Amino acid sequence: MSTRVRIHHVRLDGDEFRVIRADPAPGRLALRDDRHWLSMYADRDGAAQLVALWALAARSARSLVHLPIRANPVPEGVVGDGEPVSLDMVLAHHSLQFPTASWKRIRARLGAGKPHTVTTPDQDFPDETAIDHDRRHHREYRDHLDFDIAAHTLFVVGSATAFREHGTALRGLVDEAPSYAHRHPGAAGHFCVELGTGPWPHAHARRHVPARLHIQYSGAWRL
Repeated sequence: MSTRVRIHHVRLDGDEFRVIRADPAPGRLALRDDRHWLSMYADRDGAAQLVALWALAARSARSLVHLPIRANPVPEGVVGDGEPVSLDMVLAHHSLQFPTASWKRIRARLGAGKPHTVTTPDQDFPDETAIDHDRRHHREYRDHLDFDIAAHTLFVVGSATAFREHGTALRGLVDEAPSYAHRHPGAAGHFCVELGTGPWPHAHARRHVPARLHIQYSGAWRL
């Protein structure tokens, strides 16, 4: 999996932060806070970019992986509840203990960055049969995702294991979603992946941030 990015090094309050920012790509991605849940939409190329950057986050424990997608509109016909808020996305390793309140100042200092092509192995995520989902409910298990929102940005935080294991489901947006309608012509609804925080189902993560991220494949996306 390959994608074009720009690499930035930003100093703030005596600390240096490495930000890997996605370059504009042919695909479409949009993300918004619908109050009760987080809604993301991806066409085929957008899904490929998201999966590539997700794999990069699993390997880049010292970097913030930034998808600047806040200005992207959602697909035509999507109806929200109330007044949804459009968001960027940042993927971050939990060991960084990144203070999300600093993100607005860091983002303002990114500049042009250094262009780079990053490549991760196509088989970077484990096979579904190799994942022990039951262990996620054990009290000592720590490889959960966590969500936070700051400066109109959703932060997805987790360990390398968390990113890889949840990336297996995410990979379905690339491997399975494009042919879903042909394989299931009578099926109602759409192909989607849902990611959540913590070991137990609940409505919100930290600071009343929705705890569910619903990612919908939108193959026939029209603006």
